[in-house]
Amino acid sequence: MNKTSQSLDVESRRGEKELSKLSPFEIKGTLINLAEENARKSTALFLNAGRGNPNWIATQPREAFFLLGKWGLQESRRTMTTEPGIAGTPLKGGSSMRFKEFLIDNASEPGVNLLSAFYTYMVNKPGVDPDELTQEWAEGIMGDSYPTPDRILKYTEVIIRDYLAQEMGDRKDYDTVYDLFATEGGTAAMCYAFDSLAQNFLLKKGDKIALMTPIFTPYIEIPQLARFDFDVINIQASATDKGGYHTWQYPKEEIDKLRDPSVKFLCIVNPSNPPSYTLSSDVLDQLVDVVKKDNPDLMIVTDDVYGTFVSNFRSLMYELPYNTMCVYSFSKYFGATGWRLATIAIRHDDNVFDSLLSRLPEAEKRKLAKRYESLTMEPEKLRFIDRMVADSRMVALNHTAGLSTPQQIQMALFAAMAVLDRDDTYKKKMMEMIHSRLKALWDTTGFTLIPDPLRAGYYSEIDLMVWARKFYGDDFAEYLQKHYEPLDAVIRLARHTAVVLLNGDGFDGPDWSVRVSLANLNESDYRKIGTAIRSILDGYHDAYVAATKK
Repeated sequence: MNKTSQSLDVESRRGEKELSKLSPFEIKGTLINLAEENARKSTALFLNAGRGNPNWIATQPREAFFLLGKWGLQESRRTMTTEPGIAGTPLKGGSSMRFKEFLIDNASEPGVNLLSAFYTYMVNKPGVDPDELTQEWAEGIMGDSYPTPDRILKYTEVIIRDYLAQEMGDRKDYDTVYDLFATEGGTAAMCYAFDSLAQNFLLKKGDKIALMTPIFTPYIEIPQLARFDFDVINIQASATDKGGYHTWQYPKEEIDKLRDPSVKFLCIVNPSNPPSYTLSSDVLDQLVDVVKKDNPDLMIVTDDVYGTFVSNFRSLMYELPYNTMCVYSFSKYFGATGWRLATIAIRHDDNVFDSLLSRLPEAEKRKLAKRYESLTMEPEKLRFIDRMVADSRMVALNHTAGLSTPQQIQMALFAAMAVLDRDDTYKKKMMEMIHSRLKALWDTTGFTLIPDPLRAGYYSEIDLMVWARKFYGDDFAEYLQKHYEPLDAVIRLARHTAVVLLNGDGFDGPDWSVRVSLANLNESDYRKIGTAIRSILDGYHDAYVAATKK
């Protein structure tokens, strides 16, 4: 057991109630211990679908990365080579010609096709200097210099802008220019966003913010920290269809909560985590209406890491570009959680963050001028995204800010692969794999999976209370609520079937829901998980029958 649960009887109601106060990701350690114990004592196979770490990797951009490393070393040895294993730093002059020769010399190597296509794509764009481009790649892959510009490398920003327009804007908004800040994964982006909003007086203690729930738990936990202590309201995805099934969309009355201009900030994960549904066009339209008519200064952060698993996805960053900061992580789509790659995107020419900075009271402007005066002669003109970069290194270390250059090069290669994949071959395979696992899970539960084009399917949130009522009636559902804690379901799954899932109520979802990650196990494993989920529900019903003699 983890330290927190060592003194608890986690299968008692008191123990479950105490344990449920923790984040689902902290509870997971206890569940893993219970599941592993079951697997040791039985023939059950330990299956952990609690965390969304994918069990795939994108190979082509990695092959290109390693081949580009060979090029970088070749360039470095041109300037100096001596024993024991010392080389110089790459030089710019003529590097593009040498790079093309390198591609010819390595024509049979894995990754060469992507490098060649990426180079051609970039040099055909207006304003791209071929030598400057290949110099960025050579120095970047070697990691021999501080990131310059510190916010993001020049040409890395170009390809990632194109990638975001393609994947987040459904290939329709290439003219909307975003400034990007490359960060150490989506989690770092979240930390930087909250910190800079507070540092720059755009959010203050007690301010009202909104969360579109269910939502990734850090968005629930961060606003509660003492340094923020925000007044949080939930916008609940409580809509159901005529059959009583969750649609995981937001009723009009929930979205209308945002018409209150005292709500200063909105956090959304789109597609959602854990339900894994993107916003419907009706919800998007209503959000736009709310902001345009009633809350024009609403600041929005949209976390769109799962958007690539939905056809024709449209992010709020393109529906409400003035108001929206996008956080996008490369972790899930490309199987790259260990790389820690993400970007923050804010519209370049006109955005709410810079506008609100310009309207701060003079006393607060003077404090901020003092904070940033070591960076520029005109600190009052420093844009919000550049303040985020500085704040990420406590301002004083701004000159060493930025994501490591090899990480940025790998991120650029991920983006390039997707942009150059004109037939969406990779995307189609990702979606096919995820949805086949989803079908395998639901088929063995015996529950009804309603077809929905808005479903990403990276996770599945299953509300056991819905199925308790559907299969066994309201009396049984009331018995279940009266005699058990909601956390009991995931504890029983771990203890009796060696399956680890997360409790959905920890994401501010329905109390009796469970979250299944469809990313990290094989299709056959999800059939076993579906069977286990149904066995737990049927086990509760057996107890109900015995207790009530029905």
